[in-house]
Amino acid sequence: MKYTLLLLVIYFNTISALDVEITSLKNKKPERILYIGNSYLYYNDSLHNHVRRMLEEAYGFEIERSNYKSVTISGSRTSHHNIDYPLNHKNIGANKPFELVIFQGGSGEVLSKNDRKIFDIEVTKIIEKIKKKGAEPALYMIHAYVEPHEDVDSEMINNIKKMYIEAGNKNNALVIPVGIAFENAYQENPNINLHKDYDGTHPNLLGTYLASCVVYASITNLSPLNINYSYFDRVSKEDRTFLQKIAKETVEDFYDIVL
Repeated sequence: MKYTLLLLVIYFNTISALDVEITSLKNKKPERILYIGNSYLYYNDSLHNHVRRMLEEAYGFEIERSNYKSVTISGSRTSHHNIDYPLNHKNIGANKPFELVIFQGGSGEVLSKNDRKIFDIEVTKIIEKIKKKGAEPALYMIHAYVEPHEDVDSEMINNIKKMYIEAGNKNNALVIPVGIAFENAYQENPNINLHKDYDGTHPNLLGTYLASCVVYASITNLSPLNINYSYFDRVSKEDRTFLQKIAKETVEDFYDIVL
């Protein structure tokens, strides 16, 4: 009986530790956005471009490009970014300070307990600096590897979720559940492909489109179901409908909201 009770306590403590504390931005209509990360962001014409087009469709006007930026380093980890430089908006050609900074860590940071500890330390510093600049921080939860990646592991997504959610809760930052959306899409349709076939790590166009829908819904609390944007007809209506649905359901479940 005591053993069963102990298991229940451990179980509920684990669940509560992963509860998301920040479920929305204060500013749900951001225009001045800075994205910081690596190739997960810049593949497929860059995620920030796709999200911008979705936002422009929702807002009904064009976003000023000089204040909408993406800064990426190939293969980078959290500690590789000199965050002070891009946060000074003038250094990267922006007219005004950023309202929102979306930060994406490296996939290799999830692979060991020591790497995850370093991520926690470094991301805390980064979020503190973002807040000091008057911007809201958001963490872009990455997706897990799939075959044929040599480090594919069924537990990777659980480590990703724990790492990002705990960092978000610790630092009062929004977590954008992209990695969970990938898992949900694969579970509902095992035949869909969201990764590059040749490496099992980088997103393909459908993966980037799904991620963009998740980012859009997470930062605006708007449903992506009515977005017409299809990357100039490169994403089929069938794929668009499915991926928008997955994004909506993932965001609603993650934040416990209704879009």
